[in-house]
Amino acid sequence: MTILVVEDEIKITRFIKKGLEMEHYTVETAYDGQEALDKAEINNYDLIILDIMLPKIDGITVCRKLRENKVETPIIMLTARDTVEDRVKGLDAGADDYLIKPFAFGELIARIRALLRREKTVKSTKLVVGDLSMDPATHEVFRGDKEINLSSKEYRLLDYMMRRPGQVCTRTMIGEHIWGYNFTDDSNVIDVYISYLRKKVDNGFPNKLILTVRDVGYKIADKKKIKM
Repeated sequence: MTILVVEDEIKITRFIKKGLEMEHYTVETAYDGQEALDKAEINNYDLIILDIMLPKIDGITVCRKLRENKVETPIIMLTARDTVEDRVKGLDAGADDYLIKPFAFGELIARIRALLRREKTVKSTKLVVGDLSMDPATHEVFRGDKEINLSSKEYRLLDYMMRRPGQVCTRTMIGEHIWGYNFTDDSNVIDVYISYLRKKVDNGFPNKLILTVRDVGYKIADKKKIKM
């Protein structure tokens, strides 16, 4: 599971990152509010640890903007301010939990596990586009009655698109989510994997679900439903 840690104090960030990696989580970091927004809107993190006092954009605003943009990733807010008013602001902005500095790392881990257990239950809901279905809990994918076997990257790509039905996924969005920030836009790897998906998902079916948006990227949509 991948966690985004948003904290401008380098020592605290390193402390949290090292501890989470020892617990076998994958950790990415951001040091200001704008960087946090950019990363959280491109990548599907399992959880975000978000400090309130951040450069550029404060944590409360970051949290509120993410929720306005339909990013439902669980968020634990960190703050040195121990007042009811501050906790209320964070929770009202859309945070799922609140932790006051300084904190015991064991408590942070316990809160993370509790939120991830809850999120796992939520994510068990199947994703459906037309007659294509994906079960995030079992990683099973079906087109009608036909089971589709996908590689790890094919699954991540399809999952990313199915969570955004009808929305255009640009090449940059796909590249950075699946291949990370080392992705270069002049690579044809996205086209190759889209081709793999089309062979498995669309071949043999008259209603094609994976669509090309010329000069922009791709999207997954049920054209029959659109025409209605």
